[in-house]
Amino acid sequence: MPASIVVALVALPLCLGVALASGAPLFSGLIAGIVGGLVVGGLSRSPLSVSGPAAGLTVIVLDTINSLPSYPIFLSVVVLAGALQLTFSTARAGILSEFIPSSVITGMLASIGLILVIKQIPFAIGYEVEAEGSFQFSSGNGNTFTNLFVFLRRKFEPGALIISLAGLAFLFWWNSAKPKQGPLRFLPGPLVAVLIGVIGNALLGAFLPSWKIGTEHLVQVPVSKSPAEFAQLFSLPDFSGIGSSAVWIAAATIAIVASLESMLSIKAIDELDPQRRTTDKNWELMAQGGGNIVSGLLGGLPVTSVIVRSSANVGAGAQSKASTMLHGLWLLLSVALIPMVLNLIPLAALAAVLIATGYKLCTPQLFLDRYRQGWTQFIPFVVTVIAIMFTNLLEGVLIGLVIGFVFVIARNFRSAVTFACEGNDCLIRARRNLYFIHKYELQKQLNRVPENSRLLIDLSATSYVDLDNVEIINSFIKAARFKSVDVVVRGDLAERTSPLINAPVVGVRFA
Repeated sequence: MPASIVVALVALPLCLGVALASGAPLFSGLIAGIVGGLVVGGLSRSPLSVSGPAAGLTVIVLDTINSLPSYPIFLSVVVLAGALQLTFSTARAGILSEFIPSSVITGMLASIGLILVIKQIPFAIGYEVEAEGSFQFSSGNGNTFTNLFVFLRRKFEPGALIISLAGLAFLFWWNSAKPKQGPLRFLPGPLVAVLIGVIGNALLGAFLPSWKIGTEHLVQVPVSKSPAEFAQLFSLPDFSGIGSSAVWIAAATIAIVASLESMLSIKAIDELDPQRRTTDKNWELMAQGGGNIVSGLLGGLPVTSVIVRSSANVGAGAQSKASTMLHGLWLLLSVALIPMVLNLIPLAALAAVLIATGYKLCTPQLFLDRYRQGWTQFIPFVVTVIAIMFTNLLEGVLIGLVIGFVFVIARNFRSAVTFACEGNDCLIRARRNLYFIHKYELQKQLNRVPENSRLLIDLSATSYVDLDNVEIINSFIKAARFKSVDVVVRGDLAERTSPLINAPVVGVRFA
């Protein structure tokens, strides 16, 4: 229950910000957040993941909305994207996420933390230069770092700074002072930080009116005066463009990007889970697809598993998906029943919550731990962090994957075959499985075997030797009798590959 309230408070401005950055109606972001909680949360088997409108899709959604004749036709694209995700689930495409190295996953988490801190600083001092939900490096006003320098030279809002600093001070204090026993252990620190913001702004209005935070720096939920007006905020999709190639291309693009982002987030949240539970990725694709179908039918934006909300969920102490579903319910009830109350919340107070969440994802200790694990872990980690910060989530992860795979290949190029010789007794041992990249190394070691010797080829440490290397061994065995070399092949693999190795050759035995 406490975690769900925290996530709802964090999700509220992000839903509105993503909608604004995507060029969509503000309420469409809230619809996506509600669907992400109630529908995706209900279908998903992830205990901690929280879904909603994704910052990583803002550019794609903006371009798609601008290129299509109407917003209802865009909603049909969202529905079709969800249907394609159901197809991906049936094809068991979720297994691809298991091939992402842990160094890339932790790099992604650290970069999201850094981006959260940097992007929320303007909101913390009352100088917003872009939409709350925008996490792109470049924007119409510059980029992440140029915007940072611009607002540091401008006059800030003292009221916003006071509220954000007070919220941050409480959150960091509460993180260490929170009791382990008693009813206070259920008190969510972020909720208190938000209340500090609301009450603090009211006090500023009473005693220092010039410092009071204006409405432009508060949450701005659409307010409906009647149930009928609230119902008009929802939209229905228009499937008249279903025969258009542009609609299907847009649907496929959103489906692929949303699926990738969801799989990355799910993988990362499984890493953050204190209980180390593992989510069924193929089932998650089905849940995300179902969520996008419902969101599109109601007038909402595409949904994905979102690392920011999910991290806040973990940090708030959630233990099951009940938190995810309840957060969707709180969003629905609050925007329907108490939008005026929500519009009292300063963005500076929510910025404090997100800065504290971001710091937990990118602590200096995380960088030190990766450094101590060696360059093969540290370099892909750092490259992923830098790449995501200067591009976006998907491009940065792809760059990190390329660097990670380079190190994997480099490790496999390191000595996989050892050679030793004492007198006429020689040994060639495979230290691990032999693939085509080990052909040169194997051939080189075989060439070192002197004439009139006894050679043991030890394959006992392998479970697989590809055909190229088997043929090299074959060729050596055929020539061995001409060099008076007695060859013995040891290992279980010898029996499995014996039909390929010319066993009848004189002097060859399998041990």
